[in-house]
Amino acid sequence: QVHVVESGGGFMQAGGSLRLSCTASGRTFSDLAVGWFRQGPGKEREFVAGISWGGGKIDYADSVKGRFTISRDNAKNTVYLQMDSLKSEDTAVYCCAADLLGVGKLISNYNYWGQGTQVSVSS
Repeated sequence: QVHVVESGGGFMQAGGSLRLSCTASGRTFSDLAVGWFRQGPGKEREFVAGISWGGGKIDYADSVKGRFTISRDNAKNTVYLQMDSLKSEDTAVYCCAADLLGVGKLISNYNYWGQGTQVSVSS
């Protein structure tokens, strides 16, 4: 069983930055592809960004391209989501997900999920 934990959420004004972190235990971290998803108020959960086990493949949702950056440090068992130029529409619960398969954009691509961390952006 893989245990996934997110941290780093909080409150920020529009235009500001936040960095989320995701750690996973129970499996060799460098074996895992990791994705970030979010669910805003009254919305369905959506893909935000994903990174392959070695970092060689990265994908972003169109809505965050150029503003968010995903990266990983396998020595620290951590994946980061740097969020810059935040907008009010980025307000959501952000969840980290992991799996042994390659990076994907679908919820079904990931078997292991964290509880989520709240990000609130005021306009």
